Amino acid sequence: MKLTTIATLGLMLGAAAASAGEGAHWGYSGTEGPEHWGDLDPHFNRCKTGRMQTPVDLVNRVDASLPPIAFRYRPGGRAEVNNGHTIQVDYEDGSSIRLDGREYRLKQFHFHSPSENHIDGKEFPMEAHLVHADDEGHLAVIAVMFEEGPENLALAMPWAAMPTKPSHRVELATQVSAEALLPANRDYYRFEGSLTTPPCSEGVHWLVMKHPVSASHGQLAKFARTIGHPNNRPIQALNARVILE
Repeated sequence: MKLTTIATLGLMLGAAAASAGEGAHWGYSGTEGPEHWGDLDPHFNRCKTGRMQTPVDLVNRVDASLPPIAFRYRPGGRAEVNNGHTIQVDYEDGSSIRLDGREYRLKQFHFHSPSENHIDGKEFPMEAHLVHADDEGHLAVIAVMFEEGPENLALAMPWAAMPTKPSHRVELATQVSAEALLPANRDYYRFEGSLTTPPCSEGVHWLVMKHPVSASHGQLAKFARTIGHPNNRPIQALNARVILE
């Protein structure tokens, strides 16, 4: 997927962050739920016709000896938004990953509860998506799974400042670090997929960390309570895709 305009990139990043401001109103239940997304707006058609949709259950993987992801992160999470669909931390320029010889700059990260992707049929209580874009608008998303356990220190500041009402935005007193969200072991799975929210655009590179990180029961409960409903899209068919590891 090649995007050629800043406007198009902005639309995709907004959708990747579950922005409520683009297109028809959508949600996670009832007549606005995932099974109806493709009928709510012509721009959402890919949600029902796409053959490379995300999330997926990562099974039947192929050993491809994937190279390490080159992370170049620094603290840059500067503002936190509750857009009614998720909690998102916007990231200032200066952090990136290198993938397939291309640089993808970190734009924002946000959360889903329960997890959207599954690993060998296992659902996790929460999943973070770190959204990156290159100069041509190609997207790469790093997914990190959370399991219940010790408190996650990387979540402490954004959770303390978490906006509790939709459309609220707060500036963070200290810039937070996306790198602190990553597991110590950076092994990952890779597949080609889509945005998990309307318009469900395809051509997104997905990099799912193999190893989960922990969050306390209280941290997991606070996110779920703030959003007020599960914000995960159901598992989509793999079709002809292969999961690499």
